[in-house]
Amino acid sequence: MNTQIRQIAQRLHGLRDALDLTTEVVASKCGVSQEDYEKYESGNYDIPMSFICDMAQTFGVETTALISGNDPHSLAFSVTRKGTGTSVERNKVYKYQSLAHGFRYAKAEPFEVTVEPSDNPVHLNSHLGQEFNFILEGTMNLQIAGNDITLNEGDSIYFDSSKPHGMKALNGKKVTFLAIII
Repeated sequence: MNTQIRQIAQRLHGLRDALDLTTEVVASKCGVSQEDYEKYESGNYDIPMSFICDMAQTFGVETTALISGNDPHSLAFSVTRKGTGTSVERNKVYKYQSLAHGFRYAKAEPFEVTVEPSDNPVHLNSHLGQEFNFILEGTMNLQIAGNDITLNEGDSIYFDSSKPHGMKALNGKKVTFLAIII
């Protein structure tokens, strides 16, 4: 696993330790199995961005703090210049760039997400809340709640993110989209 994932895992462990909670309690509060949580905290497994957002919301910390180790400070506005958002490359297929990393107490988590083409099957995940995706470039297959939906540049979808969902770049080209997790 990459260094960035290991650093996020260390911050998950540090938060749990600071709150004096067991892995069982944290897993239960975040709606994942204890086994999955322990994998995330080990730093040897991919940590879904949705889980990082859930963990931050559940324990009252900023998502940016878990991603980067830095707390956001702005209460009025936060500008993210092109290509400068806090990036998380979960694996070689998915790259997330936080677009509200400087804003404290953000009520939504906007990301620019890049999905590279891959022959791997779509990995499904779910998290509390809702999600909005707007395709900026490319074509994407979104699997959600047993449905396969093709989205092209300019298309958007709003959905219940507690339903199992996952995405895949189509046509052998990367897809870039705006994802807002609420």
